Amino acid sequence: MRAQVTTARRIVVKVGSSSLTTAAGGLDRARVDALVDALSGGRPSPPEVVLVSSGAIAAGLAPLGLARRPRDLATQQAAASVGQGLLMRAYTESFGRFERVVGQVLLTVDDVTRRAHYRNAYRTLRRLLDLGAVPIVNENDTVATEEIRFGDNDRLAALVAALVHADLLVLLSDVDGLYTGNPAAPGVTRVDEVRDFEADLAGVSVGRAGRAGVGTGGMVTKVEAARIAAHSGIPVVLTAAPQAARALAGEEVGTLFHAVQKRPAARLFWLAHATAPRGRLTLDAGAVRAVVDRRASLLPAGIVSVDGLFTAGDPVDLVDEVGRAVARGLVNYDAVELPDLLGRTTVDLAAELGPGYEREVVHRDDLVLL
Repeated sequence: MRAQVTTARRIVVKVGSSSLTTAAGGLDRARVDALVDALSGGRPSPPEVVLVSSGAIAAGLAPLGLARRPRDLATQQAAASVGQGLLMRAYTESFGRFERVVGQVLLTVDDVTRRAHYRNAYRTLRRLLDLGAVPIVNENDTVATEEIRFGDNDRLAALVAALVHADLLVLLSDVDGLYTGNPAAPGVTRVDEVRDFEADLAGVSVGRAGRAGVGTGGMVTKVEAARIAAHSGIPVVLTAAPQAARALAGEEVGTLFHAVQKRPAARLFWLAHATAPRGRLTLDAGAVRAVVDRRASLLPAGIVSVDGLFTAGDPVDLVDEVGRAVARGLVNYDAVELPDLLGRTTVDLAAELGPGYEREVVHRDDLVLL
């Protein structure tokens, strides 16, 4: 039995569209009920559960007479508008069999990339759990643009797991684990455990979305989600939806990604994984060593060039002279201010421009290594 699972008190479970719907579109209520059975039974004292559920777009296909997931954004949003209500009705009725209340939480990219929204999302989810409800999280596909390309909710699930301080993330798919290649190919084996992402995944080839055509993700998005969670101190189980009950009972099914470090500060996790950089600062070799090896603040003297349109307080990537991102931080200057400061010491800048310029471009407390 997997102790990481059996001792978890708060679990985030992500389920994909293909595990809830038919290839032709429309919800499969038997699959929904089987998932809810797995989430609601098994332990005398069940853990708190947050369910990150895809399926709104897929659920809206059949009612709208659409044979496959549409390619254009407007039709995707129309399908999501129809399907989201159907999805929530199915969950409300299914969890109702166990006298459990569900709450809908629709998130957009802003809700996980803007710090104030991020904190508000946490408060909402936390209060739902305190009240004994099961939060059903989905992207707000009805009005979304970028998040429809988020990766079938996999990355969102990892961000939610970190947001609610989960003890475990379970990714349910139509494949029963991570394989070294296409599971149908000869000689391919399942990877039972991942402890070191670089070493254990060196010979693994991951594929993209399946042939059913109702989801947007694939194994590549699930591995990336597992990487985000594991580096946030959260173990991850990846398995097929029909094995959900066994996985949640702690049986050794699917692939277990071990947590690779202790849980980082929430603010640093948000900066590393939940922000989109608004620009780039290219550093010379000395500044790279200072930031990476000595964990020092970034000063104007070590910056070679500035790219992007950003304002003070925005996240920016710090890159070396070959363009490799080494860190991300919150910048203390607007983009238009920085070019005149490059290569100069803070002492010189303060003497010429005033004490307000005797400050770091990125303070070490607002910086995370990538």
